[in-house]
Amino acid sequence: MNPVLKPGMRTGSVTIPASKSYAHRYLIMAALSETDSVIRCEGLSNDITATIDCLNALGAAISLSSDGLIHVTPIREVPAGLCHLHCGESGSTLRFLLPLAGALKADAVFHMEGRLPARPLAPLDQVLTGHGMTLRREDDLLYVSGALTPGAYSIPGNISSQYISGLLMALPLLDGTSTLDITGTVESRDYIAMTEDVVKGSGICYDKVFDHYEIRGGQRSTLSGRVTVEADWSNAAFFLSIGALSEEGVTVRGLNLSSSQGDKRVLSVLKTFGAYTEESEDGIFIKKDKLAGCTIDAAPIPDLIPVLCTVAALSEGTTRVINASRLRLKESDRIMTTVTMLTALGADIHEEGDDIVVNGRTSLTGGTTETFLDHRIAMSAAVAATASTGPVTILNAECVRKSYPRFFEDFSALKETE
Repeated sequence: MNPVLKPGMRTGSVTIPASKSYAHRYLIMAALSETDSVIRCEGLSNDITATIDCLNALGAAISLSSDGLIHVTPIREVPAGLCHLHCGESGSTLRFLLPLAGALKADAVFHMEGRLPARPLAPLDQVLTGHGMTLRREDDLLYVSGALTPGAYSIPGNISSQYISGLLMALPLLDGTSTLDITGTVESRDYIAMTEDVVKGSGICYDKVFDHYEIRGGQRSTLSGRVTVEADWSNAAFFLSIGALSEEGVTVRGLNLSSSQGDKRVLSVLKTFGAYTEESEDGIFIKKDKLAGCTIDAAPIPDLIPVLCTVAALSEGTTRVINASRLRLKESDRIMTTVTMLTALGADIHEEGDDIVVNGRTSLTGGTTETFLDHRIAMSAAVAATASTGPVTILNAECVRKSYPRFFEDFSALKETE
């Protein structure tokens, strides 16, 4: 799919689909529950489908009804033999379910696709093998076996919050008490808070003092009944940014302003650029005002950087993105791919080590850009089209199915301004 987007500002409204991050967590805790549950999740993506498929392979029975509800019958017993867990390109699926496979004493093979085999698993893999599991890598396959044992766990907080989230969901299943210490600087702390929300909301108890957890074993999730997954701030960021570049503005509906999602910070960053916003029961209305460059700390919001650099490319003065090294470990090297994509579309942007420096212009030229099979690069290119003088062609744009399959439909529903 290589859409050609007309240049020019957009206006209108959009309702954002369910949070991919929350959906992963609710599905896992529902699959570990004592009773059946129903999850309302508006809009499924490839990553969520991967988690559903893997949980079914571990013994759950998860199905989608015609009215869009996800019905979950939890894991009663792990199937005998080797469980084939197809993760697709979902890092969350792999990192969340690795410790869970050990807690369930499953013999399993994780099938990885795309760039996922190249993304880091250390030191989570050493932590798991130090507590009873065996991991063996063969190209794009990761074989795991052995029972995860309770004990003292320690993991650094500056590599991936997903390591910590996976352990927080798995350790309560073990037959003894475990401790978990997060060492060093903790990045993406908001994603850990999301996991804590869902784990505690599922009836799991633990004690926490600073970054030290004490987790009693033998606990089972009590998530049951109906659960609604709130809207996704990460996906909302693209339409909020379109609004920030629009004279007439965009209304973004469905978002929880009190959310634990870290990417809700997009709103404050766009305000720092100078965008005008109004928050009401109808949603968040955002439009262009006098935009000026600023400094952006990428550490807590790595997934927002491609689209925020797009806004920076249209903001007066210079924007510098700092603490961005982890972007190199995403679905693409997002420092390189963000710079390459925006340069192709006429932006003045370059790398300086692990920083990104953007010098704003009044408009972009448009052109043709590769996505590098990265969903956030594809969607950011669409945002760039709204401030371009020429059309934007996005190559291999089907990668948006990873997180937001209906993105281009929602984009096309916006009206072109005069």
